[in-house]
Amino acid sequence: MKTSIGIKEEARQRIAEFLSVILADEHILYTKTRNAHWNVEGSDFHAMHLFFEEQYGELEGVIDEIAERIRQIGHYAPGTLKSFLELTRLTEAKEGKNDSTSYIKELKADHESIIIHIRENIEWIEDANDNGTADFLIAIMQGHEKQAWMLRAHLK
Repeated sequence: MKTSIGIKEEARQRIAEFLSVILADEHILYTKTRNAHWNVEGSDFHAMHLFFEEQYGELEGVIDEIAERIRQIGHYAPGTLKSFLELTRLTEAKEGKNDSTSYIKELKADHESIIIHIRENIEWIEDANDNGTADFLIAIMQGHEKQAWMLRAHLK
């Protein structure tokens, strides 16, 4: 059935493609955060194990919301690991050791990359008359800003 929500099809297509990249980035970041949760070592193991668990739990909810937003605007969400790896702007490669500082630096950089990518694209999404997606993305960006802040606080 045709999606008729006041946004032109070509704009909805472009927005769905943008959201698909964000969805892929979120999946990669989620996986990297789970990896940190599983493999962190050091005297701060317990605290960091719990901290990373909290972070990946938040990302899990975001992933579902993004996929549903893609469906709300009339398109299908990518749903395979292969598609996520093809779409993501992030790397799944791990740099550094299994200590909390190495994981934190890497995860912080990924959160900040997503923040910047969203911020650079909000205007054209609003211009496409999709204030719903723009508002949705602003909330996603704010969540990443909070997680990046928490990661930065560990590096002081």
